[in-house]
Amino acid sequence: MSFQKVGLSLGRALWNNVNAGRTAAKSSTQFNEFSNKSDEVKSPTGQCTNKGFGAVTQTTNQGPLTSSAPSLPEKQHEVGKKRRFDGTSRGPAGRPYSLTAGKVDQKAHLWARYNDTKRLVHELIPPGACSILNPSAIYANNEVSLEEVDIYGFDYDYTLALYSNNLDTMIYDTSLIEYKFYPEGIHKYDYVPNFAARGLHYDIQKGLLMKIDAFHYIEPGTVYRGLKPVPDEEVVGLYGGTHHVPLNQDSGFYGKGPKMKQFMDVFSLPEMTLLAVANDYFISNDIEYDPVHLYKDVSEAIGMVHLKGFMYKWITQDLEKFILSGEPTRAVLQRLVSQGKKLFLITNSPFSFVDKGMVYMVGQNWREFFDAIIVQADKPHFFNDCFKPFRRLDSNGDLQWDKINSLEKGQIYKQGNLFEFLRLTGWRGSKVLYFGDHLYSDLADLMLRHGWRTGAIVPELIHETKVVNTKQYALGLTWLQALTGLLERMQIHRDPESQKVLQEWMKEREELRLAAVTKNLFNPQFGSIFRTSHNPTYFSRRLCRFSDVYMASISCLLNYDLSYTFYPRRTPLQHEAPLWMDQLCTGCMKTPFLEEMALIR
Repeated sequence: MSFQKVGLSLGRALWNNVNAGRTAAKSSTQFNEFSNKSDEVKSPTGQCTNKGFGAVTQTTNQGPLTSSAPSLPEKQHEVGKKRRFDGTSRGPAGRPYSLTAGKVDQKAHLWARYNDTKRLVHELIPPGACSILNPSAIYANNEVSLEEVDIYGFDYDYTLALYSNNLDTMIYDTSLIEYKFYPEGIHKYDYVPNFAARGLHYDIQKGLLMKIDAFHYIEPGTVYRGLKPVPDEEVVGLYGGTHHVPLNQDSGFYGKGPKMKQFMDVFSLPEMTLLAVANDYFISNDIEYDPVHLYKDVSEAIGMVHLKGFMYKWITQDLEKFILSGEPTRAVLQRLVSQGKKLFLITNSPFSFVDKGMVYMVGQNWREFFDAIIVQADKPHFFNDCFKPFRRLDSNGDLQWDKINSLEKGQIYKQGNLFEFLRLTGWRGSKVLYFGDHLYSDLADLMLRHGWRTGAIVPELIHETKVVNTKQYALGLTWLQALTGLLERMQIHRDPESQKVLQEWMKEREELRLAAVTKNLFNPQFGSIFRTSHNPTYFSRRLCRFSDVYMASISCLLNYDLSYTFYPRRTPLQHEAPLWMDQLCTGCMKTPFLEEMALIR
């Protein structure tokens, strides 16, 4: 059974359950079908019990609802008209009840609702429903028809060529060597492969690595000074009594400071780890230092790995060790060309490096697949600078001096700019789809300024979908949503006993957010790259803004016909009623009940 069916069944069951709990005349035998169940449920005292389900729900039928719940008038009244009060309030179903009627045991009522909901969550998720996400799928932020796409463009690093984790270790180790004027003790720190995650922010002045959500709020529990977490109370004190960070002031469009740096590509993982290690060493040894100087030195050390060509040398000397299987890359290029599509390559890497990698993955004739090949393009400046001219390279990679009046198939060109590229090719608008891994350097300007279609390569999807497909995650997330919805609806009960129950639920919700659903199942320090405990991350927000589609690798294209149309899932805005099937699946437990919403004045 799919999550869609689960969500629909769960939504209907909860709807029926809520209506049943509101009608005082209903018999407790209504839930006899559950009476033989032996699942653990919580009693009104908070203790676990194995009583039949009917015995628990019976506590909700001790009397009519009290006046603490909002009342619904028999008829709707126009704005500004007076309402006649006849001494009788009406329940959600429109039935009258007396304001002086006997009180319900609210604590028992709340725990009964809790147990009803929890039982439904566990019973309505069948075996096999937790493996519906395919890591080889393409996910859509915007509607894209491949039938309308005639030209496909690619970045090289982490797009056409995917690298193994060995590269991260090499970058880290070599940067430490470049760090030779720093204390020897730093060199004793080994690379920690799973410490950092893509999309994190680094406070340059405070030396803090953190995860920020789409609304510019720091996620509690995800701030690290060195290799140790910073208590939430201290974080609030450091940021003026709030978790909010004014990124529009502290960081530019490309996330490069002056106060905050966002690490957006896979290459940045070693840099984040080295920053954490250096901070940790100075703090642990009680050495006074300026975090701004440390950030500058680490950035330069990492940069030298690229500028001195170390990375290019390692990869070309051992292609099999560093480049993951190239067969899918060749298959994608062959398929696109065989169906009459035009291809181009725009990369910041040098020709000699790209050539060796492409020969290894695709073959000696790799250049025949591309109608235009641009190397050392200097993205993102390539997309917004209109002055740098194209230079042609000969077969040895040496610069030529002829003026470029056209971009010829199989030829290699250096630098240039997109405006000249558009003039020479005429490739404009939504008939062009460009793939890259860096949301800022590869995709942002193309999406916002030039109207190309964009595809983001997110290798982390493989691990993230694997986690999401586990039963532990599915049950944890569904129960978290159910508990959140329960808290939202039951917060109208303000008596002391009810407030104690609600506090227990809030504590359980926080434990679910931190452990079962978010951090521990993904990255123990920072959790999922796509979500904080509830909101999308800042990285996720940028992913949705700058990419029409996203996927783990370009090989995912092999799973789709080239006339396929990708449709984004329609999720309702907060003020819209979730009346379509997709939402009943994706947000069934958080959905406000329409009848209860009608009570709000």
